[in-house]
Amino acid sequence: MNESSLRKATPGRLIAITVVLLILLSPFLWLLQMSFKTNDQILQFPPPLIFRPTLENYVALWHSAFSASFVNSLLSASLSTALALLFGVPAAYALSRWSGRGKHGLSFAILVTRMAPPIAFTIPFFLFYRWIGLLDTITGLVLVYTSFNLPLVIWMMQPFFDTIPVSLEEAALVDGARTRTVFTKIVLPMVTPGIAATAILCFLYAWNDFFFALILTRTNARTAPVAVVNFMNYEGWEWGKIAAGGSLVMAPVLIFSLAVRRYLVSGLTAGAVKG
Repeated sequence: MNESSLRKATPGRLIAITVVLLILLSPFLWLLQMSFKTNDQILQFPPPLIFRPTLENYVALWHSAFSASFVNSLLSASLSTALALLFGVPAAYALSRWSGRGKHGLSFAILVTRMAPPIAFTIPFFLFYRWIGLLDTITGLVLVYTSFNLPLVIWMMQPFFDTIPVSLEEAALVDGARTRTVFTKIVLPMVTPGIAATAILCFLYAWNDFFFALILTRTNARTAPVAVVNFMNYEGWEWGKIAAGGSLVMAPVLIFSLAVRRYLVSGLTAGAVKG
């Protein structure tokens, strides 16, 4: 919201925006304040609004297997996002510039792989990974997330490439530039907002995944969402650790989204208009 918009904002609008923000943020704020309480304080009824915050839940997580699971989530989400962009962006560019008869059929075939629910692929992935020894490995998770993110990258990036005039690339080729130079120096900088928005969505999918991580990992490659669930055991639910783990799981996504929010807003808006 710019300065001129703020001047036009009426008290009623500001109150409405504040109420909506409180409703949207209340689950996160509630989870965050729980993470600084002891289990006894969390189980009190009514819950205390004023309390002495403690870091014992975060310290316990740091000294537990959760820290390794957190690193596993960072590795699998980052590597799968990078691989999906590495292969998906050139594929989207090629599909955008291809004018053959099978273009629409190929585009639909790529999208079909994203329509099926993940559970449909669970058994094949599990049996194949057990056969080749990729169960409970970061490599296995990265390959799964990359295969699911690749259609998303192609379908999100193609409208951005469609908006770039082909004559611009032809002019660069006439001036002596190579095809690789045209793609890396001219085309890619023009679709940076789209790449940023697509990267965030890919990272979110891999980071938030619970189903594949639960089925395909045991201990070595266990991710943070699965590790949080392990605090619900037969001895009781460790609410403080669950709240601290949930807060830490949210942190990288928030930091990443805030870092590229300018590209995210412009990229999603452009994609909605051009798509």
